[in-house]
Amino acid sequence: MAKSTKVIEMSSEEVAVVGPREPCPCGSGRRYKACHGKDRAPLTFVSRPFEGLPNETEWVALREIVPAAVGRARVKATGQEIVVASLLPNSVSAMKRTDGVVMLALQVQTSSGDASRDMAAALTAILQADNGSSVVGGDLGNTSRLQDLLDLSVPFLPETHANFDFWFTEDEMAKPETSAALAEFEGSIIETERIRVDLGSAFWCAFPDRTVVRWLLPHEEERSLNALARLAASDELNLGNGTRYLGAFRADGLLVPVFDVQHETPIRAFELALTTLSRLFMSSFEANAPLTSAERRARAGLVGRQLTLR
Repeated sequence: MAKSTKVIEMSSEEVAVVGPREPCPCGSGRRYKACHGKDRAPLTFVSRPFEGLPNETEWVALREIVPAAVGRARVKATGQEIVVASLLPNSVSAMKRTDGVVMLALQVQTSSGDASRDMAAALTAILQADNGSSVVGGDLGNTSRLQDLLDLSVPFLPETHANFDFWFTEDEMAKPETSAALAEFEGSIIETERIRVDLGSAFWCAFPDRTVVRWLLPHEEERSLNALARLAASDELNLGNGTRYLGAFRADGLLVPVFDVQHETPIRAFELALTTLSRLFMSSFEANAPLTSAERRARAGLVGRQLTLR
């Protein structure tokens, strides 16, 4: 006579929170939203997940634009320093290197509708893990947001890298297999250089077929779009001779204008051009008058050239 299988019922509180379309952690084989997730309050979508963090545009840049970069942050409760990276090996959410350095990735898939919440879950998990460990995701039911976990008084000032050498410890960098792994990834990295600006963040990016400047604006999308429309209507939305406005990304609640530029133009020239454009932008941003008919037409044209990331 066959033995009967004992079914263990689990409450919603006992099951980790995951994305609604992911398999339920209880092992039922059903999606979370159709299983233990149906009794949970729905997760709220946050369109601007990094708002309130130091240098918000830098967080968005590492998540959406810069292929290889790292910055440092500090855990508020313990004072522990962590490394925030654009990307980690095998697209893991976080890892603790063999030397104990905690690393958190921004270019990861998220499932809660709030990237800050997902990343806080991964950070909470990796802080408790052993050296040499990595995590994908985390328990969304037992975490706050990055804004709650990190010391917001610490400036976030990432540095761009030409490769992913920051993945490895000094001992690992001395191994031949590490050099081979880095060489394999280098071909996929778009050459990216920081442009120093007073307003937001900007990066020079060299693609095989064109070179562009991407400028991340730190203000609310709709008002930023109106400001750009005013500049476009007055033919001031450019970075000087030989440049033209291509369009804009909508990334994590911020607007990212993109300009086509000449590859051989020195970075310093764009720093000067963006200083001028930043001043014009803020004057336009602070204007209270309704858009004119010409500015409304310009705005419609800008909207038609927008692309939403993620």
